[in-house]
Amino acid sequence: MIIQKSTNPRISNFDPENFSFGNMFIDHMIICEYENGKWGDVKLMPYGPLPFSPAMMGVNYGQACFEGMKAYKDKDGQVFIFRPEKNFARINKSANRLAMPEVTEEIFLGGLKALVDLDRDWIPYGEGNSLYIRPLIFATEEALKARIANKFMFAIVATPAKSYYSEPVAVKISDYYSRAANGGVGSAKAAGNYAASFYPTKLANEEGYEQIIWTDDSTHEYFEESGTMNVFVRINDTIYTPPTSEKILDGVTRDSFIQLAKRRGIDIQIEPISVKKVIEAHKNGTLKEVWGVGTAVVTTVFKAIGYQGERLDLPQLPLEESFALTLQKDLVDIQTNVAEDPFGWRVLVEKNILENA
Repeated sequence: MIIQKSTNPRISNFDPENFSFGNMFIDHMIICEYENGKWGDVKLMPYGPLPFSPAMMGVNYGQACFEGMKAYKDKDGQVFIFRPEKNFARINKSANRLAMPEVTEEIFLGGLKALVDLDRDWIPYGEGNSLYIRPLIFATEEALKARIANKFMFAIVATPAKSYYSEPVAVKISDYYSRAANGGVGSAKAAGNYAASFYPTKLANEEGYEQIIWTDDSTHEYFEESGTMNVFVRINDTIYTPPTSEKILDGVTRDSFIQLAKRRGIDIQIEPISVKKVIEAHKNGTLKEVWGVGTAVVTTVFKAIGYQGERLDLPQLPLEESFALTLQKDLVDIQTNVAEDPFGWRVLVEKNILENA
């Protein structure tokens, strides 16, 4: 690893009590370039802009994917990352689907831990606070040719994070737009998936909804995801969530919720969720909760669902009655070292990794 530490660190200007998510970046980043059929040296360097051409193939043809991860700091200042092996496997799954080179474990996990260790002071203390980490791979070859690129970059950047969507949100069930289609790239964290979602979400916003529940592209009769999250539905005391597929992302938070629910003895069914079933459950009073989960949000509880011009209000349950909030607390307590970790999900980031290497 080539290391170039910042000579002008900005950490002294960081106010952990007053910051916004996503537009303030830590002092360093990880860069690794792919050329001539192989990855080069991993570089840990000061965060900043890089020289790219508008003819870069990643911009023109969309070969780009990413991951979302978090690092947490406990009350004693220890730093942990959460299930990083899942993100490592998934970024390579995405890269493979987009005809990009996979990264090695040494590049991904080694670079990740070194970066988090060096900039650990950027991780704010406190409930709901974390460091959001964005590993990404994108094509950098300068060529206006619709083919697989020959040059790529792997990078990791990070930004301090607070919980957002902390208040319940209203969502609209889509009966026209879809997030993904059979044979497409829905199971990959392709950058283009998010760009395609912005316009339908804008339309939903104009109707008073914060997000969309995406439905299947062929019939629009089944839930798939919600916004950028996996979706869960509670009817009576059973939780339902759609199975992953080539259209539904295999979310790390989703999998964690499933395992935590099973550990609590909650009945959880991984099966298709029909719009009809949810609407009928609302009408007969058995629909207790609907929520989304993802790395950035952890959990977003829905207060209302819109469908074909009708707005269906949902119960807002207290923590002791809510499966969504109970499982969220279980997860966050493990992530932040407040509770025991029976699954081995929490990975300690040792201090002074670079000096001890």
